[in-house]
Amino acid sequence: MSHDAPPHDAPPHDAPKDTDKLVDIRLDEKTLVRRRPEVEHERAVAIFDLLEDNNFGVEGLDGPFRLVLGIEDNRLALDLRDWDDGALTKITLPLSPFRTIVKDYFLICESYFSAIKTMTPSQIEAIDMGRRGLHNEGGERLMERLSGKITVDHDTARRLFTLICVLHIRG
Repeated sequence: MSHDAPPHDAPPHDAPKDTDKLVDIRLDEKTLVRRRPEVEHERAVAIFDLLEDNNFGVEGLDGPFRLVLGIEDNRLALDLRDWDDGALTKITLPLSPFRTIVKDYFLICESYFSAIKTMTPSQIEAIDMGRRGLHNEGGERLMERLSGKITVDHDTARRLFTLICVLHIRG
């Protein structure tokens, strides 16, 4: 073996060096769902923003991580994978603590999307403040539920909450 060769278990040269990061996010959806353009835009923005900037530490594991987020047996499933897409662990959480927030978030988003077509800027801003408040609450709830398993910052939790909401849409 050459002295210049990296050890066998070294990450590829293009692998990020930061261990508390997500480098890939996919939604595991059992069926293809057609969503409204606004929802698809929110999904795409959440994934883009997460990949640009996130803090995602997994208790007892070094990253970076690939995440497949899905719903299995009425539970949120976070399937964590390594740089080479090898399985690391799967963390599941009950969805019941999120149901009310997700339902309220959907209702206020509907109001917001309707408001931007017909209401005044101040009315739209009031609805948007409520929407952001629920979004923050969803992110905080996710942080609480992940405590002891996964550590995320506020922005990462909010973006993951967006994806949880997207997974709830059935068409």
